[in-house]
Amino acid sequence: MASSFAADLRSAIRVSSPAGLGLFPLGVALGLLVIQAGLPWWVTPALSIAAYAGSAEFILVGLMTAGASLGTIAVTTTLVNFRHVFYAFSFPLHAVRSRLGKTYAMYALTDEAYALTAASGTLWRSRELLLMQAALQSYWVLGGLVGVVIAQVLPFDLVGMDFALCALFITLALDACRTRRDAASAALGALCFVGALWLAPDSPLFVAMAAFGLALMVAIIVRRTQ
Repeated sequence: MASSFAADLRSAIRVSSPAGLGLFPLGVALGLLVIQAGLPWWVTPALSIAAYAGSAEFILVGLMTAGASLGTIAVTTTLVNFRHVFYAFSFPLHAVRSRLGKTYAMYALTDEAYALTAASGTLWRSRELLLMQAALQSYWVLGGLVGVVIAQVLPFDLVGMDFALCALFITLALDACRTRRDAASAALGALCFVGALWLAPDSPLFVAMAAFGLALMVAIIVRRTQ
């Protein structure tokens, strides 16, 4: 049944608002971090539009201020966002009819967008799906701009803004570890990181992520062959 634009917009806002209200303060933290790192204010919306990947954007700020090479930035962002490749297998991209719409849907395929579609269990309409993704990005971009404004008027620096996203992932990991199955994955990740600290102390995160991804693939293959 055909649906009006207003109805699809209301549905998209309703569905996206819980995740969006979580994205907004993270966007504020990103805006604060960009200004306090000494970067121009426009870097915040530029990252949120050109990259639009929360975790990668926080990492990019640190890499930019450290003067990292383009090769390092490319490899790091690829590893951080590689999980999105697997999202595409079950994301309802087939619901989008236009070529331009499909391009935006792939570009705006974030953790939150995937989680909302995976948890809904309903059939998505093209316009409703795209509006939901646009609403999520709006929360993120607006939060970043608000963070820029706050950073401009604050008479002091807020220490620890670069840890905001890491703190979120720690919280999500702790929630996931409430089940024994996810606790095993967390233990495996911790083991990979400890091993990376010993084997490659200069770049432990890169080595740990690569080792953890490989270990997960091996575990899945072993589980399916049993």
